[in-house]
Amino acid sequence: MEFFQALIQKQHSIAWFWILLLVCVLNGKTTISASNYLVGLGSYDITGPAADVNMMGYANSDQTASGIHFRLRARAFIVAEPQGNRVVFVNLDACMASQLITIKVLERLKARYGDLYTEKNVAISGIHTHAGPGGYLQYVVYIVTSLGFVRQSFDVIVDGIEQSIIRAHENLHPGSVFVNKGEILDAGVNRSPSAYLNNPATERAKYKYDVDKEMTLLKFVDDQWGPVGAFNWFATHGTSMSRTNELISGDNKGTAARLMEDWFNQKRVSENENPRRVSNIVQVSQTNHHELLELASSFQSTSGQPTTKYLSISRRVRSVLRSADRPIFVSAFCQSNCGDVSPNVLGAFCTDTGVPCDFNHSTCGGKNELCYGRGPGYPDEFESTRIIGERQFKKAADLFNSAAEKLTGKIDFRHSYLDFSQLEVKKGGNESVKTCPAAMGFAFAAGTTDGPGAFDFKQGDNTGNPFWKLVRNLLKTPSQEQKDCQQPKPILLDTGEMKVPYDWAPSILPVQILKIGQMVILSVPGEFTTMAGRRLRDAVSAVFKGKVHVVIAGLTNTYSQYITTFEEYEMQRYEGASTLYGPNTLSAYIQEFTKLATAIVTGKTVEAGPPPPDLLSKQIGLLPPVVVDSTPLGVKFGDVSTDVPRNSTFKKGETLTVVFWSACPRNDLMTEGTFALVELLQGQDTWVPVYDDDDICLRFKWSRPSKLSAQSHATIEWRIPQSTVPGVYRVSHFGASKSLFGSISHFSGSSSAFVVK
Repeated sequence: MEFFQALIQKQHSIAWFWILLLVCVLNGKTTISASNYLVGLGSYDITGPAADVNMMGYANSDQTASGIHFRLRARAFIVAEPQGNRVVFVNLDACMASQLITIKVLERLKARYGDLYTEKNVAISGIHTHAGPGGYLQYVVYIVTSLGFVRQSFDVIVDGIEQSIIRAHENLHPGSVFVNKGEILDAGVNRSPSAYLNNPATERAKYKYDVDKEMTLLKFVDDQWGPVGAFNWFATHGTSMSRTNELISGDNKGTAARLMEDWFNQKRVSENENPRRVSNIVQVSQTNHHELLELASSFQSTSGQPTTKYLSISRRVRSVLRSADRPIFVSAFCQSNCGDVSPNVLGAFCTDTGVPCDFNHSTCGGKNELCYGRGPGYPDEFESTRIIGERQFKKAADLFNSAAEKLTGKIDFRHSYLDFSQLEVKKGGNESVKTCPAAMGFAFAAGTTDGPGAFDFKQGDNTGNPFWKLVRNLLKTPSQEQKDCQQPKPILLDTGEMKVPYDWAPSILPVQILKIGQMVILSVPGEFTTMAGRRLRDAVSAVFKGKVHVVIAGLTNTYSQYITTFEEYEMQRYEGASTLYGPNTLSAYIQEFTKLATAIVTGKTVEAGPPPPDLLSKQIGLLPPVVVDSTPLGVKFGDVSTDVPRNSTFKKGETLTVVFWSACPRNDLMTEGTFALVELLQGQDTWVPVYDDDDICLRFKWSRPSKLSAQSHATIEWRIPQSTVPGVYRVSHFGASKSLFGSISHFSGSSSAFVVK
């Protein structure tokens, strides 16, 4: 009897076990299905040629790339409904998006994924750094200073965008998205306050500041892996680095992204997860200084050695300990309505007298060339870049940690192409106005306090100069109709009507809305000023009515310069002179974005519109190729030219320099690799990578003794961080040389070892 009772009890226990197991499984399934979206993020290197190529942004022909401050990346997120719509947003460490790049990326995505990713649901946006290689846009006016089209600049961005989207697609897993907002008070000032003050006083009274101070952040959480990334939008120009800088850099937003990604991975270290930074986990035995010096003295500089390009990739710090089975953390600091927002927050001063520049024209003694904005690290632009980047990073980290509002609801999108050269804008009743063919005013050539122009141009010029009008007419004399349409802008370049050798400026522009639950992203192909952006956001918010978070993603999908309010346009400062399509440009955008928003709310479609031209086959590139690299007799590529002092010791906070015999960086961009490396000795003979050319503390500088010389040097500067682990270090260089017959050979070399204490 007891046997049967025990058997019955055992059967009951087994039954309860299976019931509990089933409940757990169902609960697990419920947890997964409770995730309203699939989320995936990806990132890829887009660092272009670090030599000879003009930088995009300041239109300064003397500003050519000569090394790397830190690398540029394309960062992408995909959010999808499990059985429905999806959207893709790509943030580029580049000056702006390019219509031609967008066209070619979409062609590749169609070949790979069919109609899953199209112009309707893919947005490609630039952070507006002025320290990246140019030559990748298709319209003449944007590639004049880069000597035309630079195929290498173009290809690396197209490749990087595609790879970032592929990685994001492959990382798609059930997950959630959270939104948060907060203010940054010290990362931007209005650089055209006189134009802002021309907006109605009643409108200005609604706002506390003359620039937007709010950052909006999305936090992406994977059900399995936890947080996998964050994208945020905040308005400030990528002009902390000046017009004389020659190192490739993501400027303040690229800095912020690097800081945040490293910060999160440091958190993983503290939580005993696999880190990406070796320097965070390498343990150096407690050895006295004398013993370290003895150990370092046994490692003299190595002669240049032949190698493969994959050594540079494999030694890259952030790929050494990357876990193959989990997504990397991706953080992007996206651009918004930055048109009149400068990161040079100390204000604009005359370089000759030190007094503030003229308020209305930003001139010094009537000339614009001496009026420069000062960043918080003045006179050190690298320090200003770090400070403004760090301020954005700290706010983003705070918003990331406290994000609690979960995005819920459908994913949707609308997209149209519009001809902005003749777009009719309804003004109420039967009245309407039109936009104009693109044209740039005289104040465009004056530049801004972030990068002043030359000659006798100045901001606030609504009359023009007879001499420069004569020069203008040699290129294209604007018609009277065009002059009337663009009033009060005096036309310096009638770019919309200039077609030789091909289009100088765009006329067909994309407008796009991406909606993820209560998050609404407005993809605009230009730089909206503060008040212009506020009017656009308010108009779209009014259509959605309910609680939505509306952000402007500036410089997205293509580039068409600035968009001011009608009142700011009248002042004809730089931004107004660069508002290509005339005084009704903003009204046209508000009209068309309102249509897109209404279509989403009502579930209706919109017209696709006329597609933009693909001008790739017409591009002209005049940048000379690399002919050959050479070294002096008896010297190898990768040999050390200037070593660290023998038996040297450096302290944290100091800077050391090593110079190598090198070759032109255009021979191989070292994509997902590095030109420069700092290595730490582990044990007696194992060198572990700790810093590379994607670290802000390590600068790679390339130079040649003369413009036509085949010889060149790579100078590697390491500013030793306070967090550096004491030990024995060396500096290494990777490169690729070109022979007279065109073959490419990779090489590497290392300095003598030294001690950091």
